[in-house]
Amino acid sequence: MWIVWKTLLLSFVMLGILPGLTKRLLNNAIVIIPTYNEKENITMIIETVFSLPKDFDILVVDDNSPDGTAAVVRDLQQSYNTDAATRLHVLQRPGKQGLGTAYIQGFKFALEAGYDYVLQMDADFSHNPKDLIQLYLTCAEWGSDLSIGSRYATGVNVVNWPMGRVLLSFFASKYVQIVTGIPVHDTTAGFVCYRSKVLKTIRLDQVKFVGYAFQIEMKFLTWKYGFKLSEVPIIFTERTRGQSKMSVGIFKEAFLGVIQMTVQSWFKKYIPS
Repeated sequence: MWIVWKTLLLSFVMLGILPGLTKRLLNNAIVIIPTYNEKENITMIIETVFSLPKDFDILVVDDNSPDGTAAVVRDLQQSYNTDAATRLHVLQRPGKQGLGTAYIQGFKFALEAGYDYVLQMDADFSHNPKDLIQLYLTCAEWGSDLSIGSRYATGVNVVNWPMGRVLLSFFASKYVQIVTGIPVHDTTAGFVCYRSKVLKTIRLDQVKFVGYAFQIEMKFLTWKYGFKLSEVPIIFTERTRGQSKMSVGIFKEAFLGVIQMTVQSWFKKYIPS
């Protein structure tokens, strides 16, 4: 019964019906945001996440951005961190080491800190921060182990992409779905929420892909270990500031990697620890 009331209360806050209600319903989730040259976006994305009616902590994993992204985050820490609570964290790495390794390092940080739910998103507002709440609730209240912010669960929900890129992304996800058998429409999505038990079960040091295919591999492993995956329909909007890191070469890596990953899985047993 308490779970029902808690969900209703959070919904009322989101709708502005109970604006005076404290936001500290469950401060047990952290959002990991990998960055490289995101100085133009990072302040606004952090402020927006912290303004949500559900408290999320934030970890920025920065690959030594030449534009000083990490320095901006450190300045913001003075505003958001207190002696009582540290809400904004930053890990600055020595250089570009790949998206996958950034998330792996972030996952390890989150597990060591004891968070129950670990979310990931881009820094450029292509993912709407308001959708974090729905991703969180899908896991925390409605029984999923991995919730996926899906561009393709209800058609094609992408804004400001050229048609060629839309088709490339859509059919890349369909290709992965067909080859692997994974019951997910948006297999390449990077906007997700994990229960911590998923990340504890997957052997993070053995995740092979470091680029775009990392997102595919994590969903595939979650599914193979028998966890429940759910897709939450979102609208993906192309960035308006900063530079996209996507390229055709990244798609090629995923294309070949999916075949290799699938074949190797035929000779493995996925037994949760």
